[in-house]
Amino acid sequence: MHGELATLGITVAASTVWEILQREGIDPAPERASTTWADFLRSQAEALLACDFIETVTLDGRRQYILAVIEHASRRVRVLGTTAHPTANWVVQAVRNLVMDLEDAGCRVRYLIRDRDGKFPAFMEEILAGAGIQTVLTGVRMPRMNAIMERWVQSCRRELLNRCLLWNERHLLYALREYERVYNQHRAHQALAQAAPLRPVPDPITDPERIASLTVRRRDRLGGILHEYSHAA
Repeated sequence: MHGELATLGITVAASTVWEILQREGIDPAPERASTTWADFLRSQAEALLACDFIETVTLDGRRQYILAVIEHASRRVRVLGTTAHPTANWVVQAVRNLVMDLEDAGCRVRYLIRDRDGKFPAFMEEILAGAGIQTVLTGVRMPRMNAIMERWVQSCRRELLNRCLLWNERHLLYALREYERVYNQHRAHQALAQAAPLRPVPDPITDPERIASLTVRRRDRLGGILHEYSHAA
């Protein structure tokens, strides 16, 4: 601050600048220049992906591991797959498919946030690096560093996994694809001003006669676990 004033030809003592800053409760320059984790997430949202594994058990008694990613800016979710055996080869292939999908969608991602789960192989980072994506690891036992992904995991459990009887891996993947479609194309998100990741907010209805004569249809999915509401044609 003192240096900037000097470049403007304003003569003032450095101690005076310090006293003014202290009186206004402004931190010293080194601290103001630092970037918090929340600041990083907000400033880089357009370039951020986050991923995580979700565990669930199907009715055939097998533990299944679901791998999913979410775009921070759009909140679009991609379910990369589910397996009872998350081997290194399986994860690597899922990541390769993700990279190709991102390229086809024209999505410019620079960072991928993940935790330190041992199911993520080291070779995964090389594949991402080859696509220009840097891996950012969260702290140990610090799920809030991956809060947006963790929030989707919570929604997936509450709205799908805890409400649906899933027979086996094939049925689980089918249910996840249905939930992914509803989440991306229909479900309203408060963070997006009630838009969906792949659907903008429609123009408001201002005609009183149209509002009075609305005909809305509900479409049930997965036996009524998920609902979609739309205007009747």
